[in-house]
Amino acid sequence: MLLKRFYDTKLAQASYLVGCQRTGEALVIDPNRDVDQYILAAEEEGLRVTHVTETHIHADFVSGTRELASRTGATKYLSGEGGPDWSYAFVDEDTVLVADGDEFMVGNVKVEVMHTPGHTPEHIVFMITDTAGSSVPMGVFTGDFIFVGDVGRPDLLERAAGVANTMEAGARSLFGSLKRFELLPDYLQLWPGHGAGSACGKALGAVPSTTLGYERIANWAIGVDGEARFIESILAGQPEPPKYFAQMKRINKEGPAILNGFSRPPEVPVQRLPDFIQEGAAVIDTRHAGAFAEGHLAGTINIPLNRSFNTWAGWLIPYDRDIYLITDEGRGEALNEAVRDLAMIGLDRVAGHVPGEALESWHAEGAARATVPMIDVAELARRMEAGDITVVDVRGASEWQAGHLPGVPNIPVGYLADRYQEIPTDRPVALHCQSGGRSAIGVSLLQSLGVPDVINVVGGYVDWRAQGLPIERPEPEQAAV
Repeated sequence: MLLKRFYDTKLAQASYLVGCQRTGEALVIDPNRDVDQYILAAEEEGLRVTHVTETHIHADFVSGTRELASRTGATKYLSGEGGPDWSYAFVDEDTVLVADGDEFMVGNVKVEVMHTPGHTPEHIVFMITDTAGSSVPMGVFTGDFIFVGDVGRPDLLERAAGVANTMEAGARSLFGSLKRFELLPDYLQLWPGHGAGSACGKALGAVPSTTLGYERIANWAIGVDGEARFIESILAGQPEPPKYFAQMKRINKEGPAILNGFSRPPEVPVQRLPDFIQEGAAVIDTRHAGAFAEGHLAGTINIPLNRSFNTWAGWLIPYDRDIYLITDEGRGEALNEAVRDLAMIGLDRVAGHVPGEALESWHAEGAARATVPMIDVAELARRMEAGDITVVDVRGASEWQAGHLPGVPNIPVGYLADRYQEIPTDRPVALHCQSGGRSAIGVSLLQSLGVPDVINVVGGYVDWRAQGLPIERPEPEQAAV
């Protein structure tokens, strides 16, 4: 048996190829949309992808199951659990629906299915036995059920997809799944679907794999005693689920479009960008925040092409509009990277791009240049004392709850477009986050929405605390604004 792990750092997502070297067959588990990597890896090992499966209907990336099966002719093995509301809509003659207790073979590798509801109603895991060497299972691909140090959150259906009254029921199911799973032997290896940085849990570890025995000792969720306490603990302190999670559930349930590769969009004249903005398109400037602050086109939103690009793109870019990208071609493959990242979360409507150098040349020729005013925390403190500035904390709610600037309300950057009208604009508006990255995105968003006189606080909360400036912590029952 051959096992190969693939990891996308921006999505904090793991997928796997399991191959039988004797027969040349291979299974891919939880593929993402970049399916070439699995096909090439299989070919390099003398294998062919004959089976493809996934643990559940994903919420944080577009599944590559349908695309990979189309490209390779592989049979799709999809969960038949969860009831009609959680059934795949793209089941065809090349699909096998599997349920708890089912088995299938990939050459000499036995795959046993176990239903583990909680994170989602249809969630399943796959127990692997290399029958050529042993009759004893080796490990389990746990998807979003058990991570290193954490378990999959059961609140996404309600908080992200808007399915009311499902959080507590999901938490109760998850508790039952964990109790059943704990009956398995300690030696089993666990290969999870996500690592540190994923919003599918709140305390994921960065180690690639673990064992059930170790998780019994180190995983906070497995150690919680009693169902009521578990439900309270698992639902507390979960991060805000990105808005695009609801779109992912819909796309992955209905069946993602088959791309046959990521297409490079055409270059468009920089002079056309104002027209596109006027027509309602999203123009995203992917250059770093410093370059954007020094000069940008009014109406554009700055989402730097870094490890957080997918996340903020999913929060801020509408799915029903064309997208135009401004890229820093000095980074080489910046455009291809951005297009791939957007496609990984289903933002496929990239209609064109403009190199950053073209924008800078246009500004040099006299085109209007917008900038981002910036202040440090010392200046912010003076202006707060004088009462001539409005300040908004754009960090996550849990960060705000842990400590914030006195009297400063919280609107996480992902919700700014929905709530910006709550912000008084009779004075300049300063945004701050932990160190200045998220607030820079927030400033660009408010500028694009027409909010006048918006300022970014460089250094953010980190510098504020480092300088010994006052902070306050709300009472436990006090909610963020």
